[in-house]
Amino acid sequence: MQIGHSQNVQGVKTIRLKIKRQDSPKQKPYWHEFNLPYRPNMNVISCLMEIQKNPQDSRGQSVSPPAWEAACLEQVCGTCTMVVNGIVQQSCATLIDQVGVRKGDALEVTVEPMTKFPVVRDLIVDRSRMFENLKKIQAWIPLDGTYDLGSGDRMDPRVSDLRYAFARCMTCGCCLEACPQFNDNSDFMGPAALAQVKLFNLHPVGNTLENERLDAISGPDGITGCGNAQNCVKVCPKGIPLTRAIAELNRDVTIYRLKKWLGVIPDKTVETMEG
Repeated sequence: MQIGHSQNVQGVKTIRLKIKRQDSPKQKPYWHEFNLPYRPNMNVISCLMEIQKNPQDSRGQSVSPPAWEAACLEQVCGTCTMVVNGIVQQSCATLIDQVGVRKGDALEVTVEPMTKFPVVRDLIVDRSRMFENLKKIQAWIPLDGTYDLGSGDRMDPRVSDLRYAFARCMTCGCCLEACPQFNDNSDFMGPAALAQVKLFNLHPVGNTLENERLDAISGPDGITGCGNAQNCVKVCPKGIPLTRAIAELNRDVTIYRLKKWLGVIPDKTVETMEG
């Protein structure tokens, strides 16, 4: 996903990068401003790399280089998620020419860490909560790989296409940053984990854990925590149909709980207690 459009950069000489920094999780954040010579088609990561070569702020004072995470630099790994000019996005795909605010002969860009995860340092955040939620919903396919399983089950091409759309998730956290229900005061697991429930429940082998996953999202931290703000689909870099997953899971959970109430599906909690 690209935010904004290329603008007229004629006469631009400087890129002014304002970075929100924090030396450690317990220290207070502060701001540093850096000026870079303008070059066309630079992205946020390339600006950070230029600063790293010679970390001097706009006043000419030497400072520690900003810390950030990045790996693939082609919008696949999801590690370089940041808030750029108030919008969460992948900084490797965020072009200064598109998002920079023109101020005289300069393009200004403000870069901050995500706010929904604890800051480790500067632009690096701890996304452990996101990965713990993937464990809750058992985001894997249970296979015994000790022997030849033969060819897999045939899959309807329409289901395969839908699964591919959900499989594009790179756990970047953009949807969680934009979601008003995902915060420190809520246990809501967020749209990323919910979409993965749909992904694995659509798999002919992965659906052996379908009831366990539906049970995991039946609690207060699951599907009922969604307020249907639909911010998630607006910021998803991969265009994943998150709201479709949530809508269909609402139906799936309702049917699952009804069957459980009618006794069609045994209550494993009761079985465990009786056992």
